[in-house]
Amino acid sequence: MNKVVLITGGSSGIGKSIGEFLHHKGFVVYGTSRNPDRILNSVFPLVALDVRDSDSIHAAVAKVISISGRLDVVINNAGVGITGPLEEIPMQEIKNNFETNLFGPIEVMKAVLPQMRAQSSGLIVNVTSIAGYMGLPYRSVYSASKGALELITEALRMEVKSFGVHITNVAPGDFATNIASGRYHAPVIKGSAYETPYRNTLKTMDEHVDSGSNPNEMAEAVYHIIQTREPEIHYKVGVFMQKFSIVLKRILPDKVYEKMLMNHYKL
Repeated sequence: MNKVVLITGGSSGIGKSIGEFLHHKGFVVYGTSRNPDRILNSVFPLVALDVRDSDSIHAAVAKVISISGRLDVVINNAGVGITGPLEEIPMQEIKNNFETNLFGPIEVMKAVLPQMRAQSSGLIVNVTSIAGYMGLPYRSVYSASKGALELITEALRMEVKSFGVHITNVAPGDFATNIASGRYHAPVIKGSAYETPYRNTLKTMDEHVDSGSNPNEMAEAVYHIIQTREPEIHYKVGVFMQKFSIVLKRILPDKVYEKMLMNHYKL
């Protein structure tokens, strides 16, 4: 029996790449989009889902289960970027980011776990970020929301392991997608104390995305995880130095690591 896969945020970027890869591998794939009727080129069906709307989440999950009769893999991929000096990011934008990157994935997991428990099987893959392993300048909110999802995953996988349900994180580095165009940018304010360093850091971040890896690397990584009998707790996907930065954070003194980051961002 072909496994049934639900991917949030499956209409573009990493989510679309994962969905297309799994579709061609023979999986029964459903993606989600806030406005699926506007997406005309998807090779797999899209259902309406807004991760900030609990009713939308439960309706989408119920629809997939009613069509397929089961739900084997859920990929919590929907997310948004956010940049800016913490002092200058409006609180509403901070709350919106956590609604999308943390509370939404939690609500998705709550919605699918009853079905997976009933099946005595299932896999949830939470797409986080290498940025979630460290506090990055002018990406504080993004790092925090993704880091929180990493810890939620660590805890929840122990709570549900006895039900035959596996949960894991996969943390991408920079990939060549449209995430930069969709993220919230706090404006560079003329005369602000942060004007010059924030503008420079923003330029560096956008260059990293533009020269990022092929999203198919994430698709192959997720496929490998699905095929693994006992998935690891954490996976990292990206260029060597991005993954190695996590190792350095573990072994270097805090202030040495901080200095390394500040030099990287020219702060």
